[in-house]
Amino acid sequence: MSACPALFISAPASGQGKTTITAGLARLHARQGRRVRVFKTGPDFLDPMILARASGAPVESLDLWMVGEDACRRLLADAAREADLILIEGVMGLYDGTPSSADLATAFGVPVAAVISAKAMAQTFGAIAFGLAHFRPQVPFHGVFANRVGSERHARMLEEAVPQGMRWLGHIASANKIELPERHLGLHTAGEIGDLDARLERAADALASTPLAALPPPVEFGEPQTPPVLPRLLDGMRIAIARDAAFSFIYPANVRLLETLGARVCYFSPLADEPVPAASDALYLPGGYPELHAATLARHTRSAEAIRAHAAAAKPIYAECGGMLYLLEALTDSAGATTPMLGLVPGQAALQTRLSALGMQQLNGVHGAMTGHTFHYSRISTPLAPAMSAAHPQSGAPGEAVYRIGSIVATYMHGYWPSNPAFAAALFHGDAI
Repeated sequence: MSACPALFISAPASGQGKTTITAGLARLHARQGRRVRVFKTGPDFLDPMILARASGAPVESLDLWMVGEDACRRLLADAAREADLILIEGVMGLYDGTPSSADLATAFGVPVAAVISAKAMAQTFGAIAFGLAHFRPQVPFHGVFANRVGSERHARMLEEAVPQGMRWLGHIASANKIELPERHLGLHTAGEIGDLDARLERAADALASTPLAALPPPVEFGEPQTPPVLPRLLDGMRIAIARDAAFSFIYPANVRLLETLGARVCYFSPLADEPVPAASDALYLPGGYPELHAATLARHTRSAEAIRAHAAAAKPIYAECGGMLYLLEALTDSAGATTPMLGLVPGQAALQTRLSALGMQQLNGVHGAMTGHTFHYSRISTPLAPAMSAAHPQSGAPGEAVYRIGSIVATYMHGYWPSNPAFAAALFHGDAI
């Protein structure tokens, strides 16, 4: 059996400091010589970048719906075979969503440490801790940790408010030099935080003397199972992926799937004005922050002309969210500035001040269903009729449109390709989906 100390870091809500605490713990144990594997619950691209920097290892997504319980178990068992510690960061609040972080922790028996921001709070801290621990008794609750504590006296008040029998995991103070900066889609990317390693070291130092720093109990994840053998549907294909600060929302599992299906993956940077690598058979433009780099992208004609030439040669292009915005005629940022884009997809997009779409999505095509999610602040205006539309998994309500023009497929939905390898392969062959 694959047993490994494991801890699930959750909270009563978003914004409590889960990523800071998880990253600090990962860095603390890594610098003590332990092999640390970190996982992120739910569909996320930003937190995993930071957690990967903290732990020194790739960060995979876990989600009982999007990834699937069997695949999650396989990922955890594989990690347990080699790691000294597994950390799982939750998503939103412990019980938020269907399935929730609590569902995931319960499914695999991983003890839950609740991080609660104690700013402007006293004895109510204990009531929140009690509720998290007892709302669903089957959840393996490990203890409670106080973040953003004002003073040692404040910390004593919080600890005294914790219900009898509940494990107190310690506290850290509020500190701008530790907290991770945010923007409209969440945290900044790891590459944008110039002093990220210094922040991670300070977080590790702050956590070192707390009970949270102790190794959690071992969890049995079962024997690692051999994944199903997949046909080499992309055998011999060379797939180019845009990857830089503007296009960075890439699931490691998606790239691994392309390689498992036989593709050779290469990368290029539109922000560095690099052309699409020579002899590329297909192109993937992932999501990211093109709106923050629109002027630079518009100036870089070498990348632009190479992508246009790829499209003119009728070679497949698959674009998700920010990648789709790059293909449009124009993009308007939140300040109202409009910048021309590649013009390969008719229409334009504009950043909104409020979230435009958020949630799990499912595409049902000729190869079956592919899972994924959507999360964006922009809105697109295009004369194109959707080739198909995603659906919300619980309600079945219409979700994101999928547009097809020539060899281009573009959508706001971020697909989790291992959920349907045949569907993913069709995207890069330019086949019917």
